[in-house]
This record gives sequence, structure tokens and C-alpha cells, in this order.
Amino acid sequence: MVSDSHSLFYRFRSYIFATITLVFIWFTVSRVANSPALPPPYIVLVAFLGNLPDLLPHILASTARVLYSIFLALSTAIPIGLVTRKDRVDSLIAPFIYLLYPIPHIVLLPLIILFFGIGDFSRIVLISMILFFQILVTTRDAVRNVSNYYILSLRSLGAGEKDVYWHVILPAIVPKILTAMRISIGTAIAVLFFAESFATTNGLGYVIIDSWSRANYEDLYSGIISMALLGFLLYVVVELLERKLCRWVD
Repeated sequence: MVSDSHSLFYRFRSYIFATITLVFIWFTVSRVANSPALPPPYIVLVAFLGNLPDLLPHILASTARVLYSIFLALSTAIPIGLVTRKDRVDSLIAPFIYLLYPIPHIVLLPLIILFFGIGDFSRIVLISMILFFQILVTTRDAVRNVSNYYILSLRSLGAGEKDVYWHVILPAIVPKILTAMRISIGTAIAVLFFAESFATTNGLGYVIIDSWSRANYEDLYSGIISMALLGFLLYVVVELLERKLCRWVD
């Protein structure tokens, strides 16, 4: 526990140092550029705090869309990835993964809107579709790489198929799934911005595009900071989950 506390302290200190460094770089560049398009950080901070009550509904809307998308992707990708442990099943699923994964799924947005209409569900489907393949590929590879030695050892003790999944496969793949989620968060936030930049009046993507169209740079950067904080907090939550669920991983 002491080592965990020290690790969290040093991690927190490194975040503070990185934040101060980025703010200093921002301040320096804004002074050199001397452009209204790049206001200094203290002006943006004041605007962000002043706009926070108005930003809160947009932050909640964006957070809900991301969380629903992550849940939908996890609830579909993990079960499919688990069943690929069987060679016969994998031989059926793998070709679809190889054919569909390289496609830039964001170009499917017009089709998604055509089928599901313009609304939150279309945005959630788009984000979850992109996350689905990232998590599925990671889950499949992790399941396929679990050593048969551990499985046979457990079976020799009389374990059934359910025990193999619960005591061997899941502990082996959970760290890799959480790593895939950390990588996917950046993708989810980027796609969220794109999905909220049209045909909606709420969400941080809408705030950023609307502020940009009005040349309101303080509000623009307030929206960018809000979206960055959303991604950062989701990243931290996944990291804390990994520490909680994967204590055996160094």
C-alpha cells in the first residue's frame, strides 16, 4: 500500500509538472504570436471558469455519449473476442475482422445517419463502432495468446470450461483490454468532436465549432480545455481500474 501511495504521489507530481510546462509553452507562444487567435492561458482560464455553468450541460452530454459508446463497444467486442479461442469460431470471425478493421469507419457516418437518423444514437453508434474493432482485435489477440499450459494445468484439476474462462483467460486478457481502452479514449474523444460538430445544439464539439464560427476564442479554448479534461479524466479512471482489477501486473 505504501508503494502504491508513493507511486500515485509521483504520478500526480509528474502531471502537475507537465501541466505547468504546457502552460508555460502556451504563454510563451501566445506572447510571441501576439494574436487574438491565441490568447494567453490566464485569460482562457478566467473565461473557462466564468463559462463553467453554461459549459456543464455540454460536458454532461458529451460524457454521456462517450460512456454509452464505450459500454456498447465493450459489451459486444469482448464476448466475440472470447469465443475466438475456439479455432473453428476464429476461422469464421477472423476474415471479417481483417476485412472490416482497416476501413476508416468514420466515413460510414452518412450511412449510419441514413439508417438511424440524426440524433444521439447515431453518434453513439459511430463512436462505439470505431472502439469496437480496436477492443475486438486486442481481445482476440490476447485470448489466442493465452498459453495452453495454464489451461491444461487447470483442467487436470477437474476444472470445466467456465472455470477456464474465469480463472485463466479473463485474468490474462483484462490488462490488455484496459490498455486498449486507454488507447481508444483518445480516438473516442476525437470522433466525439466530429460527431458533435454538426446537426446538434449540445456537446463540447458543438461549443467548439460554434465559438470558432463566431471568432470567440475564449469560448473556443474553454471548449477545447473541457474536452481535453474529459479525455484526461476518462484516461485516469481506466488507469485506476487497471490498478484495482489487475493487482498482479507490475
